Amino acid sequence: MRRALIVIDVQGDMLAMRDAGYAWANPKAQTTIAAVLAAFRAKGLPVVHVHHHELEPGAAMAPGSPGAAALPCALPTEDEPVFIKTGSSAFIGTGLEDHLRAENLTDLVIIGGEANMCVESSTRMAANLGFSAVVVEDALINFQRSLRDGTVMPAETVLAMTLANLNGGFARIVTCDEVVQELTP
Repeated sequence: MRRALIVIDVQGDMLAMRDAGYAWANPKAQTTIAAVLAAFRAKGLPVVHVHHHELEPGAAMAPGSPGAAALPCALPTEDEPVFIKTGSSAFIGTGLEDHLRAENLTDLVIIGGEANMCVESSTRMAANLGFSAVVVEDALINFQRSLRDGTVMPAETVLAMTLANLNGGFARIVTCDEVVQELTP
């Protein structure tokens, strides 16, 4: 079993949404994401990035746009692969699964955004494909969501439900401190 960090969609559109008034459930997510990333790099463990690109011209996350650019807290290094997705799962149409299998990376630690969308889809798919998944709850970005009747679900509630959906059946949920401690012999 080899462990790898999967960094999902830590891109400019997440800041744009926050700056437009959509608060994050984890206000310190950028700091926590950077800490997890630094811990993996310090141990020489593999890091894989997945970025979302929208195909419509002028879309918020169109290739080359500020919304598609990696945030400074999660900039890939030259030796870290970046897979581009156009849907919610990091495994659909990206080559990520082939890469992980070729490198014998079976234990995935997942961070990024949005927790209730791309992180959840990717984590479920990872489990369905036979990978072991760990989700770092304080290294996730997500926003409020509205129900069909217009009721607004606060970001914290959306995150709690996402973590409850994943816990046990699809992933083990940990904190940044716990995953960093697990990396220390």
